[in-house]
Amino acid sequence: MFKIFAVVLFFGVCFIDVYCFVVCIFFFFKQKTAYEIGVRLVGSEMCIRDRIIEDSDNIVFFGGAGVSTESGIPDFRSVDGLYNQKYKYPPETIISHSFYRRNPEEFYRFYKDKMIFADAKPNKAHIKLAELEKQGKLKAVITQNIDGLHQMAGSRNVIELHGSVHRNYCEKCHAFYDLDYIVNSDGVPKCEKCGGTVKPDVVLYEEALDEDNMSRALQYISEADTMIIGGTSLVVYPAAGLIRYFRGRKLVVINMSPTQSDSNADLLIADKIGDVPVSYTHLRAHETDSYIVCRLLLDKKKYAVFCLKKKKHNH
Repeated sequence: MFKIFAVVLFFGVCFIDVYCFVVCIFFFFKQKTAYEIGVRLVGSEMCIRDRIIEDSDNIVFFGGAGVSTESGIPDFRSVDGLYNQKYKYPPETIISHSFYRRNPEEFYRFYKDKMIFADAKPNKAHIKLAELEKQGKLKAVITQNIDGLHQMAGSRNVIELHGSVHRNYCEKCHAFYDLDYIVNSDGVPKCEKCGGTVKPDVVLYEEALDEDNMSRALQYISEADTMIIGGTSLVVYPAAGLIRYFRGRKLVVINMSPTQSDSNADLLIADKIGDVPVSYTHLRAHETDSYIVCRLLLDKKKYAVFCLKKKKHNH
């Protein structure tokens, strides 16, 4: 017990302000019967920025649907996601390559209604990532999303693993068509030049990911000193498998639900990515197999982030 308290005292004096330190001490004694503090991170917004972002010169962001939900674009797997809505066919069947070939009319009816959000705007997460790129900190955004919001926010080096709704090509003559052409077309969009079917440049189920994109993503991840994983549960492969190639110093995971990388994270935040940092008026906590992650408002601009490691009890 004394050793644990000494560690907390040391980190309190060295890295965080007095308010955050007081909260940490209080929380330590409050939870001492069940948990011990994992010193991967205890700090405020300033501590997070200084200790991870400011000390990193090669950051890579790996994101998923949770990055865009705050722009009004639903994900697939949440309670309100597409997989939990009722259609004539399951969504994962409709957006498969074989279904597209067999029934392009039904595919495009669903695609235009549920996959295109032309009025969506970048949210705080998109904008912050673009700012980090301008500062020279962020080297690449690797996204599983197809909405193009990262580019709209100003990010330039974006690797779209699953393609983009903003790119569409004739399957016969390969003529390019923008999103407006697809939205304003009746039924199955046809090429104005040759009459061929215009297909979105998005990766459907049963289709392989672009090899060049995968290779570039792997290189950026393997060379990064910090990787931020945000808004993804890391269950969609082969994209999610890329994170295994990260060998850097700091791993940040920001997601509402648990992920396979939680136990390896140096900073683990169970929250919406657009809400980090954000003011809270109460304690929020998320439990994983090994950690309790908590966030508590200190004042209007600072909050404490706790990564509490569970004690192992001998039975």
